[in-house]
Amino acid sequence: MTLAAFNMESNPPMHRTVMKDEVVQALRSVDSGLCIDVTAGYGGHTEAVLRTYPGMCVVAFDRDPQAVAASRERLACFGERATVVHAEFSQLKPWLYKNGISQVDAVIADLGVSSPQLDQGDRGLSFRFEGPLDMRMDPSRGETAKELIERLGQDDLADVIYQLGEERSSRRIAACIKQAVAAGEMNNTLDLRRAVVKATGVRRPGGIDPATRTFQALRIAVNRELEEIASLLGQLHEIVRPSGVAAIISFHSLEDRLVKRCFQERALWKRLSTKPLLPSASEQDDNPRSRSAKLRVAARTGLMQVPTPVPEWVDPWESSR
Repeated sequence: MTLAAFNMESNPPMHRTVMKDEVVQALRSVDSGLCIDVTAGYGGHTEAVLRTYPGMCVVAFDRDPQAVAASRERLACFGERATVVHAEFSQLKPWLYKNGISQVDAVIADLGVSSPQLDQGDRGLSFRFEGPLDMRMDPSRGETAKELIERLGQDDLADVIYQLGEERSSRRIAACIKQAVAAGEMNNTLDLRRAVVKATGVRRPGGIDPATRTFQALRIAVNRELEEIASLLGQLHEIVRPSGVAAIISFHSLEDRLVKRCFQERALWKRLSTKPLLPSASEQDDNPRSRSAKLRVAARTGLMQVPTPVPEWVDPWESSR
């Protein structure tokens, strides 16, 4: 697949890099050296960093093979200054260790789902299109949403929807989903939305679609997103050198709480803003999907900690074959 398939300007599916200028400005104190972009996506943040700071090299990671391919093509013009790796957050430290890198000057992360992922019906991430109940960021491995729904009991499914989607109607929704499964009527994303609407009704306070929180919860569960974020944050203080910078964009409260709690460790981090930075009003108007974004930035203190053991690096390309 070529980058043209992900044209950032005009052709759908379109992806707009969220808070690009703010992320670049967050790195102004470390304008050279090595930066890690743990969420390459479609290369927007990495490209902006490389263009703004000629003395910076970036290693970008992503678990989505399509994003990896698109980023590699987009960033090829930077030569050896840009490297794109197919890997999850939990594989970050092992990859660095394998390549002889102990610490880096900056880490950036955009924890949101990209527009191409949402806008491709065959990914199963959106209730706006009919698609398979998949929801995996890496379609080559792991359990699909359909398999998860079928495996979990009704109570456990309700707990997932409540805890990861903060959905108050989780019990009714889980019951309707399981009824649809039993009737053989849970085969695609539209079937899932119908089950949610049956439980909640068509209209919800605030105007959001009734299926929004359920889809979010199942996507987070399928991809083990909170576990991966916790893994990233647990490695962060060892990876970032003293006085280095970490800049992380989150999109919902579950993510933001983890990031906030991490940066509150005063022995490890100095917050560079007391409150999270938000997208400008013009960016929110131009890109409504940016409205829930929060950027937290912190500098690593000089205190060093005893390093944790480094697990073995596992190449996802090889392990999925």
